[in-house]
Amino acid sequence: MRTLKGESPLTLRIMLPAGSTLNVAPIAERFTAQTGISIEFTETPVDEINSQILIESLAGIGDIDIALPATFGIPNLVSAGAILDLSEYVKKHEPPGFQADAMYTLGDYFKGKFYGYQTDGDTYLIFLNERLLGDPDHQKRYSDRYGVEIHPPQTWEELDRQMSFFNRPQEGLFGGALFRTPLYIAWEFWVRFHAKGYWPFDSNMRPQIAARPGVEAAQELIAASKHQYPFANSNGLFDNWEAFAKGNIYCNIGWGGTQKYLNGPNSAIKGKLRFCPMPGGIADGESFNVPYFNWGWNYTVLASAPSPEIAYLFSLFACTSEMSTIAVREADGFFDPFRVAHYEDAEIQATYSKSFLATHRTSMLNSIPDLYLSGQSEYFEALSDNLLRADTGDLTPEQAMDLTAQQWEQTTQRLGRDEQAEQWAFLRKRYPERLQRILR
Repeated sequence: MRTLKGESPLTLRIMLPAGSTLNVAPIAERFTAQTGISIEFTETPVDEINSQILIESLAGIGDIDIALPATFGIPNLVSAGAILDLSEYVKKHEPPGFQADAMYTLGDYFKGKFYGYQTDGDTYLIFLNERLLGDPDHQKRYSDRYGVEIHPPQTWEELDRQMSFFNRPQEGLFGGALFRTPLYIAWEFWVRFHAKGYWPFDSNMRPQIAARPGVEAAQELIAASKHQYPFANSNGLFDNWEAFAKGNIYCNIGWGGTQKYLNGPNSAIKGKLRFCPMPGGIADGESFNVPYFNWGWNYTVLASAPSPEIAYLFSLFACTSEMSTIAVREADGFFDPFRVAHYEDAEIQATYSKSFLATHRTSMLNSIPDLYLSGQSEYFEALSDNLLRADTGDLTPEQAMDLTAQQWEQTTQRLGRDEQAEQWAFLRKRYPERLQRILR
């Protein structure tokens, strides 16, 4: 490190999503104490950091060394030449067995090359209000109405029925806080569609969402919109957490950061939650879940970084088991467990609760990957835009799925079908084995 640094003072500059400085600052302090290298932070809104990295790259400013983009955006950043291939640094510096207890590393790579260490275990989960779920009166009324007992949902059909049951606006009670906002709405559809038992693309990257299963998934999502709280179509991430924490909503979808807030001092439902993996469907007479890793942050090194090798070494340092445990412990930051060691740490257990961590760990080990393709943002923005138009009645579900499929085809043709299909085939083989057998 001293050889790389030289004798002159050196400062690494890190661009990271808002709220994450709390996670990284304790690591930076230790790094500075050991190396004499200073660290400066620039925060960017969570939904804008990937686009901001592209802007920095196009502008050629060259003063940012490290950036923490959302994992799903790495293929786009690679295609734009915005971040460095770190494979040679890995060969040179990464200790043997470094990733042995890392639970999700698929997003660190694109087309066989390494672009950055995962630092946030963002698997999607269902949050249920135990005050409502466990209430004997609600249980009896539900059983009388539907002829079955109420329990944590295994399928979307069950969850949709439960949200409908608990949605009583006249009583100030709402069925769900599921997002109906750009990008976020697409994540729900992605799971709903997989639960129908189909791949979103066939093996040649032809979209399958315009057929009956895709239309049904869209119809069911739109129907579920009637059972959400009034601000589902406008509240962003943090407003969503605040609304659900009041305790008058039955269900939400979220991540570990959601639980950090709900298990904190501003939550009226702290300790009064149940957790389950994302719902699925029925195959061969048995229910199956569709766990989904759909966000996460990665340490990446910008192509214009003034000190790329030192930037990589900081990333390596930050993602060691010891340092990453310190980062994930931070109750007011939003990094979530991604190494086995994190689940065994007493402070992390207190921050999240053991019951949450048990569900989170299972989901991390069984998550389907996000769509790590070039043009990922184009595919998902088209899906999101058309779902929102269908949700507001501007399009029928059939029209929304047809239009999305056409736009996906255009993206695939422009980027190269053979190349896209090759990466898609790689991703399909990384799905959980049971889902690989179910999906068609």
